[in-house]
Amino acid sequence: MATSVANQVPIAEGLFTWPSNDPRLLGSKCKNCGVVLFPAQSSCPACCTEDSDVIELERRGKIWTFTIQNFLPNRPPYEGPETPETFKPYGVGYVELADQTRVEARIQTDDVSKLHIGQDVELVVEKYIERDGKDIISFFFKPVDEV
Repeated sequence: MATSVANQVPIAEGLFTWPSNDPRLLGSKCKNCGVVLFPAQSSCPACCTEDSDVIELERRGKIWTFTIQNFLPNRPPYEGPETPETFKPYGVGYVELADQTRVEARIQTDDVSKLHIGQDVELVVEKYIERDGKDIISFFFKPVDEV
């Protein structure tokens, strides 16, 4: 049974467009020097200007670097869908988008042994966990051939 959008909330406001049939991460672009950042920020760490625009980032990128999370992180602070019984290793890394913005994210895949630097990945926005009867929606990247 599909969950209604009314029962879905983003993991944090301002990270991505939601609800959307074409979700995008929201970054910021400095009006002075052009630096693009994720997540969006009002000030620029490169030139210290406080004048930037919120922009939608590209959906596709390449794995810039990654590691495999081979154990269930401690709770707290980690809050995730896995239990000791259901845990499977997953990728975590930086994805470099077309404009060279690097986004730290979880990399979802059916087989972590096939992840590699330079691999084409695409943004997915979907249910991460359930909290207080609501689906918490988050962003991930997946290899393009698995999307």
